[in-house]
Amino acid sequence: MTAEVKPMPFTGVRIEVTASVGFDEVLERLRMSMGRINPAEIVRLAQTDISEAEFSQTLTEKYEGESGFMLFAEIDHGGWLPKFGIERRTVRWILGNPLIAVTMIRHDITAGLFAPVEILVTEVEDGQGTTITYLRPSSLMVIGNNPPLRAAASLLDAKFDALIDRAAKP
Repeated sequence: MTAEVKPMPFTGVRIEVTASVGFDEVLERLRMSMGRINPAEIVRLAQTDISEAEFSQTLTEKYEGESGFMLFAEIDHGGWLPKFGIERRTVRWILGNPLIAVTMIRHDITAGLFAPVEILVTEVEDGQGTTITYLRPSSLMVIGNNPPLRAAASLLDAKFDALIDRAAKP
């Protein structure tokens, strides 16, 4: 038996927000607006003998920031790029919230390929501002006609855009 390969082309939407706000300030604003948790901790919590409501309450009260997001991981590209002559500060953040993700994954399990979401925060070349780059979540998650998934993903888009707007606002 051979595996079935089913290509499904789609078009993602890349967003770039360039602000006059400095790199350190943007990162601080983002950090202050979200909680932090290791994804393995989420799994451990889910596997304890607590109800769905208790799981949700614990995530909300202990780990969720005011934005509704949690930082899961940070990759400091700027820490190693100078080795190759690229002198730009840039970090990639993986962030999300299982309570938001489930609103989409319940309508299409493959939405989990794009949840959590990611941002790339980069100092502009002259050091006088910051660019935040991300892919619009709904443009990645929704393929075909799935109105409940589109509605849930659109709510994520709005929440995500608001987070980025707060971080980049002069």
